[in-house]
Amino acid sequence: TSIHTSRQNTGVVGNITVWNIHFASRDLYLFSLFLSPRMAPVLVLWLAMCLGATWAVDRGNFKTCDQSAFCKRQRALKPGDSPYRALLETMELTNTRLTLQLINDNNKVRLLLELYRLQGNITRVKINELKPLKPRYEVPDVLIRDPPTDLSVLSQDESGVVLSLGVESQRVIVSVRPFRLDIMEGHDVLMSLNSRGLLAFEHLRMRKDTGAQYTLVVFDFQATKEEEEKAEEGMWEETFKSHSDSKPNGPSSISLDFSLPGVEHVYGIPEHADDLKLKTTDNGDPYRLFNLDVFQYELYNPMALYGAVPVMLAHNAQRTTGIFWLNAAETWVDISSNTAGKTVFGKMLDYVQGSSEIPQTDVRWISESGIIDVFIMLGPTPKHVFSQYASLTGTQSFPPLASLGYHQCRWNYNDQEDVRSVDAGFDEYDIPYDFIWLDIEHTDGKRYFTWDPHKFATPKEMLQGLMDKKRKMVAIVDPHIKIDSNYKIHNEIRSRGFYVKNKDGGDYEGWCWPGNAGYPDFTRADMRAWWASMFAYDQYEGSMENLYTWNDMNEPSVFNGPEVTMHKDAVHGDWENRDVHNLYGLYVQMATADGLVQRSGGVERPFVLTRAFFAGSQRYGAVWTGDNAAEWDHLKISIPMCLSLGLVGISFCGADVGGFFKSPTPELLVRWYQTGAYQPFFRAHAHLDTPRREPWLFGPENTALIREAVRQRYTFLPYWYQQFYHAYRTGEPVMRPLWVEYTQDPATFAVDDEFLIGQNLLVHPVTEEGARGVTAYLPGKEEVWFDIHTFQKHNGAQNLYIPVTMSSIPVFQRGGSIIPRKMRVRRSSSCMEHDPYTLYAALNARGVAEGELYIDDGHTFNYEKKEFIHRRLSFSNNVLSSVNLVPDSHFTTNSWIERIVLIGSSKPAKVTLKTADGNESQLEFDFDASMSVVTVRKPGMNAGADWTVTLQ
Repeated sequence: TSIHTSRQNTGVVGNITVWNIHFASRDLYLFSLFLSPRMAPVLVLWLAMCLGATWAVDRGNFKTCDQSAFCKRQRALKPGDSPYRALLETMELTNTRLTLQLINDNNKVRLLLELYRLQGNITRVKINELKPLKPRYEVPDVLIRDPPTDLSVLSQDESGVVLSLGVESQRVIVSVRPFRLDIMEGHDVLMSLNSRGLLAFEHLRMRKDTGAQYTLVVFDFQATKEEEEKAEEGMWEETFKSHSDSKPNGPSSISLDFSLPGVEHVYGIPEHADDLKLKTTDNGDPYRLFNLDVFQYELYNPMALYGAVPVMLAHNAQRTTGIFWLNAAETWVDISSNTAGKTVFGKMLDYVQGSSEIPQTDVRWISESGIIDVFIMLGPTPKHVFSQYASLTGTQSFPPLASLGYHQCRWNYNDQEDVRSVDAGFDEYDIPYDFIWLDIEHTDGKRYFTWDPHKFATPKEMLQGLMDKKRKMVAIVDPHIKIDSNYKIHNEIRSRGFYVKNKDGGDYEGWCWPGNAGYPDFTRADMRAWWASMFAYDQYEGSMENLYTWNDMNEPSVFNGPEVTMHKDAVHGDWENRDVHNLYGLYVQMATADGLVQRSGGVERPFVLTRAFFAGSQRYGAVWTGDNAAEWDHLKISIPMCLSLGLVGISFCGADVGGFFKSPTPELLVRWYQTGAYQPFFRAHAHLDTPRREPWLFGPENTALIREAVRQRYTFLPYWYQQFYHAYRTGEPVMRPLWVEYTQDPATFAVDDEFLIGQNLLVHPVTEEGARGVTAYLPGKEEVWFDIHTFQKHNGAQNLYIPVTMSSIPVFQRGGSIIPRKMRVRRSSSCMEHDPYTLYAALNARGVAEGELYIDDGHTFNYEKKEFIHRRLSFSNNVLSSVNLVPDSHFTTNSWIERIVLIGSSKPAKVTLKTADGNESQLEFDFDASMSVVTVRKPGMNAGADWTVTLQ
């Protein structure tokens, strides 16, 4: 491990020496109290020996459930009879909602239950204190709408009430004692709430030592004095390592359990470096959702990472459902597997369904503060759940076409000459790319919105040079602001009172890349508006229209904070960071994206990459999986990590190609490019201390392999763009697990080493070192799949062994699909704008294929005004046709169809083109009998026109 100490951005204040220690990972700030400057390096060396030479996550920096007081308290509560009882006499029902009071029979505290039926087969359940001492936090700005619909009572007696959910045979049963909710369809229980009695709501209260009336309740039992003293630990103050959390509002955590009969597979709740199928947590920690800057994270465990989306999907062969737990506080999710036949509830199901044992998954959500606000999405299919979730939080933003190309990044390109040299290298080695990136070193002393006056003295000249080649740049803008009275951004934020406050009312300060830094309060709409205004061309000096933005460190990262983040008792207006923590990154990206839109007068689409995220982040741009490592397991984990994000709405996901930390072998680097070329966000990135790894630095053979992978990406850009348009319209993921399309095939339910892009491309990357073959599962009993490279045909519903070499990227096109590609690869996607299309039509067993072609200008919001081409391509009865899907759309293109490839076709006698004006002409074609492929050459029709091509 290389260790360097310096006094840059440090100083001596009294007897406190602040040393800036640069490890091979990041700048860490060590506070040496009452040590002379001579003694501080001794402490540095001692720390280095303690850390050891192997870099990995230091688990001691991050809490376990046992170290998180509220999680420990909640988890100590075991399943049993709930103390909560519904008070039917308090029930009020309108045509949009039901309200009902609940009482805890142990402490007589009352809660208010609100039940809503929302459009699209969604049920919303809210539980709050009936009369809290002060308001409890309810998450704003995440939901785009919540339209209620009709709700009516079907029956009622002293044991409960049955409500119609507006869908035939769907109803919710509210049981009185103990309180529970059962959502049913016909005789089937789809989901139960509080069936295990784990509803627990820590009501706000006055502290004992204030002299006010005080009642301690340890959830579901009356506390003895000993139990009171034990339960007091961590309720009003909590210490972790050297950090203290003052907890001025005392205990405020909430919990609720959900039972999912018939379910064995649950997914989602990113971000975790783990398998796609979530594991049970009975013998370890729950999955944690708390946005953190985790240095070189471990794989296959439930530790929190950079982002948190509290959405879980449950799937079996009959149904898909979803749970959206709308809470921005630290959250833990317990998952256990059970057999419903072992419970009273299960016995009821056994009687109804004639089954002896039914698999069941039980899920428990635990959050530190806020209210219970949960949306139950009842499907019944995966695509219904995607649509339901999108109706709540929005869809993936429609990105600029260029952002789907290749991105070249490292920490850091040294100066403008370095940028020019790397840019020229891509031309010299004939590798396309669209964006080159600048990390933190491009700034003037880590002051964001600035440029280093020596290394990047003429940024507009640099940007213009890229623009001349139709390329673009991304520069980093992080949300920690250097405390410096000569820095305009800092002065503006401080003068406007926009910084997050500490518990005593002063500006919150912590250590990050610039040294001492303030943290803008992005929960404030006026702060976000001001931040957005800073991206205007006359404010962000040196910026141009081809400069886009990267928001890193926005968990937020605080190097000297508890768990490397902000103190929970920091203050955002009326709320603590405890309440809003997981929203911070979403707000940063929101404000940045708004700024990029506003600078163009609302014309141009933004591109913003974020590391931290929450539900709804999909509306603002892309995410990546953070600081991974150049290891084979990190390559493998990129697949389930991005699949999990796609399931909860965030389609624009990728991992650092090559790994951020450490140095990849040439084999690993090549395999990572081959994998990344088929993942939504395609960016290579590397740490400051790693050797340079531009694609041409590993010898001509590896350069050729990387070139081919990148070029394959560019040929598929029309298909990628079409998939993102579809995601924007529907909420369906671009990169998706096999089970999303093959819902009744259990063989797909846990597959996470291969994936689909849309419906029509199946990708099984090579992720094993030294692999000579991979086994891919090709789903669908009625399907046929074609190797995109050889056109070899394979039947579905089989495990196919595929021999591989270093040039192999196993990709298959589904029979029955038509995929448009552009085969003339140029130096950037913008250079290919007017190039022609090749249509690849892979026929199914019935000789039929369908697809779409979507074209717009690639960068503005004009598609919202229907300035696009959207056509349906279909082949049946030996006729291929192009039909306008949106007759009132208006857009023209210079692109034409230069080739049609019919895969799985018989040889025709002739091929005839008929255009919209009725003209007919004979077309040239070739036939490959060995692969049953017809290639029609130069048909020449405009890509936006009506036409038919007939094989006779």
